[in-house]
Amino acid sequence: MIVRVLVLGGDGYLGWPTALHFAAAGHEVAVVDNYLRRRYDDELGTASLVPISPLSIRIGCWREVSGTVIDCFIGDITDPEFLTNTLQWFKPQTIIHLAEQRSAPYSMVDRAHAVHTQVNNVVGTLNLLWAIAEVDSTIHLIKLGTMGEYGTPDIDIEEGWLHVTHRGRSDTLPFPKQPGSFYHLSKVHDSHNIMFCCRAWGLRATDLNQGVVYGCDTPQTQQDPALATRFDYDATFGTVLNRFVVQAVAGHALTVYGSGGQTRGFLNILDTMSCLELAAEHPAEPGEFRVFNQFTETFSVLGLAERVAQRSGVAVDHLPNPRVELEHHHYRAINTGLLDLGLRPHPLTDTVIDELLAAADRHRGLIDADTILPETQWRPRRLASPSGSPSCAAELHLVAGHG
Repeated sequence: MIVRVLVLGGDGYLGWPTALHFAAAGHEVAVVDNYLRRRYDDELGTASLVPISPLSIRIGCWREVSGTVIDCFIGDITDPEFLTNTLQWFKPQTIIHLAEQRSAPYSMVDRAHAVHTQVNNVVGTLNLLWAIAEVDSTIHLIKLGTMGEYGTPDIDIEEGWLHVTHRGRSDTLPFPKQPGSFYHLSKVHDSHNIMFCCRAWGLRATDLNQGVVYGCDTPQTQQDPALATRFDYDATFGTVLNRFVVQAVAGHALTVYGSGGQTRGFLNILDTMSCLELAAEHPAEPGEFRVFNQFTETFSVLGLAERVAQRSGVAVDHLPNPRVELEHHHYRAINTGLLDLGLRPHPLTDTVIDELLAAADRHRGLIDADTILPETQWRPRRLASPSGSPSCAAELHLVAGHG
């Protein structure tokens, strides 16, 4: 069945290969982007290890390689008029929402970055929900969430919901959330807003709580260098396995934050493509807010470092943890929903690690080691006390102003 798919954030790490994946499967595809991710690189002085082409070049290359067209809309989804007009023009049946600031460290840099993250992510998603309700409430929204919404509770993490018995009464409620950054908090706000709109307006949505993704190659991105997607390794946007792989290729010790006992869910980028396709092929029902935990394996940070060290021969080093997080904790999450729909995972084998090392080695001349070590601290710096203090009269005035 041919579906009209609109990919929000279609110039990003996952958005671009997602657009190619659905286009290659015969769907009609359009992408929306405002180049914000590229502007983050300009701000931070960072870059993808694998060079990426401008979006216009990517789209033109895909047309030449495949003979199919990907439509493109340049604009910001925090602009409700742009977003509504885009939905009216393209008339999507499925929207894959990847258009959010995705870095926890970026959201913790300072007050301005925290505010930007929450406004960009939460307002953009709210605009999208209103646009769907006003333009076509039958559109299936597939929203990329994060396993980081749950935190690390001392119980097993269920798939979105928890059956609770309390004082003799029972109900099925959203699983309690303990997010670990302002970025993860924005995802929790998204989930609550989407759930409300499904319940109140009859929208249908699938919330994919995704683990940490690794890899940058898909069958489509490998067809031409101009189709490549990002390989981020810096301390702000790079994921932990990418960072270790690049450090190994550069001959640096692998830097583990704290003890390295932090355990998370992971998946190959190929499995992300499959999960999105399965969600689109099996849409939620009208009024349904559906949650899948989208990961295939769990690893500790130290365990990943040791596996990369074993394949590369480099040492493992420990740094003071810049984050506020438990380093030793229970972590067992349920992820049966997508497996039941037919997901066939690609495990993290030694061969996969060797392929990642080889990919980084091909671009070793572009490695900027100065961007790898963390600078952002989860605890804000305390401001210095002002040189003077208000007079008693001023203090009384300030108190009276709250009356």
